[in-house]
Order: sequence, then C-alpha cells, then structure tokens
Amino acid sequence: MEIKKEQKEALDQFQLLQQQLQTIAIQKESLKLQTLEIEKALEELKKTEQKEALKIVGNIMVKKSVEELKKELEEDKENLSIRISSLEKVEEKINNKLKELQTKLKG
Repeated sequence: MEIKKEQKEALDQFQLLQQQLQTIAIQKESLKLQTLEIEKALEELKKTEQKEALKIVGNIMVKKSVEELKKELEEDKENLSIRISSLEKVEEKINNKLKELQTKLKG
C-alpha cells in the first residue's frame, strides 16, 4: 500500500513539473518575441538619419534622442537575454527532475 502512495505522490509531482515546464516555455517564447521586436526597432533606429524619434509610454508618445532610445533598447534587450538564460537554467533543472521521477515511476 505504501508503494502506491509513493507512486501517486511521484506522479503528482511529475505532472506538476510538466505544467511548470509548459509555463516556462510560454514565458521564454514571449521574451524571445519581445527581443525580436527590440531588434527590429534597433534596426530602424540605425537606419534613420533623424536625431529624435518618438517612444510610446503608456497612452502618450514622448520625443527622445535616437541615441538615448538605442541605449534604452540595448539595455532592455540585455535584460531579456538574462531572463531567458535564467528560465533556461530552471527549465534544465526541471527536465533533470522529470527524468529522475520518470525512472522512479518505471521502477
């Protein structure tokens, strides 16, 4: 009887980890899309000969220098990269735990 209880707990944990893995995958995809948007914006700013450009902040548009906008976007891109990297580390840990549980459930 005790074995069945342990297997049920392992199965419940396995399912929970799978859900967490799905959530992480969705978050990573969202961050990657944001990174692509930033890269496209940076490309456009590099092409322009204008000294200033508009940035949407909430419900308004603010005029800023192109150089300042480039700097902000590069910082945002770096932050997104760090968050993606962090999620990948968590994803790896969860995958390892899932493999352990899978072995435990088979045994």
